[in-house]
This record gives sequence, C-alpha cells and structure tokens, in this order.
Amino acid sequence: MKYLDEWIAERNVDEVECLVPDLNGIPRGKILPAGKFLKGVKDHSLRLPMSIFLQTVTGEYPDVDDDDIGSDEDPDIYLKPDPDTIRLVPWYKNPTAQVIQDAYYEDGRPVEIASREVLKKVLRLYEEKGWKPVIAPELEFFLVQVNTDPDLPLLPPIGRSGRPESGSQAYGIDAVNEFDHIFEDVYKFCELSGIDVDTLTHESGAAQMEINFNHGDPLELADQAFLFKRTVRQAAMKHNVYATFMAKPLSNQPGSSMHIHQSVVERRTGKNLFADTKGRDTAMFRHHVAGLQRYLPHVVPMLAPNVNSYRRLRPRFDAPINVQWGIDNRSCGLRVPISNSSSRRIENRLAGADANPYLAIAASLVCGYLGMTERLKPSNQIQGSAYRMAHTLPKTANEALHKFSSCKPVRALLGERFVKALSIVKLTELEAYANVISSWEREHLLLNV
Repeated sequence: MKYLDEWIAERNVDEVECLVPDLNGIPRGKILPAGKFLKGVKDHSLRLPMSIFLQTVTGEYPDVDDDDIGSDEDPDIYLKPDPDTIRLVPWYKNPTAQVIQDAYYEDGRPVEIASREVLKKVLRLYEEKGWKPVIAPELEFFLVQVNTDPDLPLLPPIGRSGRPESGSQAYGIDAVNEFDHIFEDVYKFCELSGIDVDTLTHESGAAQMEINFNHGDPLELADQAFLFKRTVRQAAMKHNVYATFMAKPLSNQPGSSMHIHQSVVERRTGKNLFADTKGRDTAMFRHHVAGLQRYLPHVVPMLAPNVNSYRRLRPRFDAPINVQWGIDNRSCGLRVPISNSSSRRIENRLAGADANPYLAIAASLVCGYLGMTERLKPSNQIQGSAYRMAHTLPKTANEALHKFSSCKPVRALLGERFVKALSIVKLTELEAYANVISSWEREHLLLNV
C-alpha cells in the first residue's frame, strides 16, 4: 500500500484505471480519482459485480442459475491491485495510472473463474514441483482503415506513400516504414508504460505486423500482452487507423497468431530442464512436448476463443491444423527453434492473436505440465510439410467446446468452475452468432435458391 501511495504521489496522478481482464481478455473495471482509489485499497471497498466474468464479447450475459458459477443475485467481488502492474497511461494528457486488479470473494478466496487467477493456479502447479516456466509471446495484428459498417470488408490503410499495400511484403523494411508515425507512438507508449517489447517485423499479410516480447515470467508477460493490445489500438486510433487482433480479419490473407515460446527451468538453479549439457533434448522436454500433443486439442477454446478463430486454423497461411512437431518447421503446430542448451524451447503455434493471453499461456503450460507429470511420449518428429498429415484440431467452436468440457485431466487442474464458466460464455456467444445473417448468405442465396 505504501508503494502505491508513493508511486502515485511522485507522478502527480489524478485518476486511476482499475483493470480486470475478463474471460475474453477485454479490460473491464472502473476509473476513479487517485485519492478514492487509495482509500478503496485501504478499506477494501473496490468492488465489481461477479457477472463481469460471465460477460460475453457482445456484452451480453448468459442465463445462469448455478450457484457454482453465478446467479440472479450477482454478488460483489472485491478488487485488490497488483502493485507490480501499476503504470502510466501514456495517451492521456493528465497523469493517469492503470493497474491490473485481482478479484476475491468476501471471505478472501480468489475468484477461480478470473483469467489471471487461472494462470496463477497453473503456475502454482509448477512451483510445487520446483519448476519455473519461461515464456516469450509473439503477437501479430493488422492495421486497417477505419471501418464503421460491419457489412463492409476491412481494407489495408493508406501508408506514408499515399497508397495501401496491394501484395505480400513479408519482412519488408520499407513496408513497416509506411507506418512509422504509428510505431513511433507504439514504442513511446510501451516505454512510458513499462511494456518490454523487442522486435517489430512486417508479416506476410497486407499491413500485418508482429511484435515479439522478451522472454520472462508467464504472469508478467501475460500482463504485458494484455496491456499491449490496448496500447496498439490507442496508438493506431491517434492516427485514424484501426489495429485489430482478430484471428482472421481479411479474406485471402493470413491470420494473426500469438505464438508462445515456452521452456521450463529448475527454480533453484535456473537450469533449463529441456536440454542436457551437450545440447541434447532431455526426457523432460519430450514429456512436455507429448503433453502439448495430447492435450492441446482439448483446450482449443482457450487458444481459439471466437467463431472467427477457426477461419485461421486452415492449411497454409502459416497456421497449424494439427499438433505435429518438428525442428524449425513452421508448418507444424509445435515448432522446435534451433537453439543451444540454455535456450531450448518449444513454440506453440496454435493460439490466435484474439486469445486472452492469460488463458492461452495457462492452456499451453497446463498441457506441458500434464505431459511431464504423466511421463508421456511424443510422436516422431515430422520431416517435411505437416499439412500432408491429418487435420486433428477442432474445425468448429462447437467441436472445440465439446472436447474442452469432456477432458477430465484438464478439468481437474484448471477447475470445474472455470471450465463451466468459459463453456457457458462461449456457447452464449455461439447462439448470438447463429442469429446473424451474413452478407455471404444474402449475396449467394437471396435470388439463387
């Protein structure tokens, strides 16, 4: 509490944004004067209704009459700020802070269905074994023209040259420079708010970019990815451009992913458990990979959470269709980058950019954990294209939710309440989607059937 007092006083902060990531990774919460925020921390009066964790991406609430998940009573939950996450909001003129909150019941228990708590729960499993996972996410996104009519397709924005991109400019330096004015603000905003981003590259889609994060603690990296999405959107809108993290925003273009590089070190010594002193893969590494292979298909709703997500998980376009693994093979769902023994890792390529970073990282780590504790054996590494192998990932959100809710080992570790809550929210979103008649249906069926 003293740290928050001093931090706010030193920066003359006027207002504080209390941020809570919901199940979709959308920032919920409240904004209040700095004095009232500090008072609320002291007397535990920062509250929100429990239902924020059941709110759908469309802002609706499921019909729930289950005391395990929620009810019409909709009681309050209590917010407690994580002091390590307080940052300035760099796009406001007046000094404003943002701080991520954890959610608790009145009796002091953490709210199990809060996405940040789900990741913490998985990290405690590793801690009990004396292990420490290390994560490095890579986030892709598109820049698009401002679009206020959802029936119209998205278009690449006009760059510095006065023209939109018309073809693939993967790794193009000049193509990135087209949007220097935006990325100067992105880097400035990230520096001011303590988001530790690394490399910026142009991906293969029109005005599609990728930002890499430096490797580190999974919770801290999830916090940074959560804040980064908001930061990029604000920087782009400052220049009358949208930044979107939709998994597949443009037809006939690649989708946007959130690749998760992960390794596990011994907590006491910091030694990478995935390679021996001669640089050879360890049994622990192979167990971890096998866990990803067996269980990732069962946690796809945490990696591909939206109807649009499954448009990305199709052959080609650098997106996986299965959980084959191979060395430096980007057609695989699981890629082993060429590395020395200290940086041996596996890259999970399944997650979309639209995923909640807390849930995506939790899903990836819990699968690897199950492989390590169950001592599973992976398949043989694949040579050549993984696209010639069977499509073993769920092809629809309905299929993914069925696999998710029926996987007992995953349910046991993530918690029945969380699995039930996420399933209810996603089923409600699917029902809302089923009520929408698309422009494709009007175009091709209106006068032809």
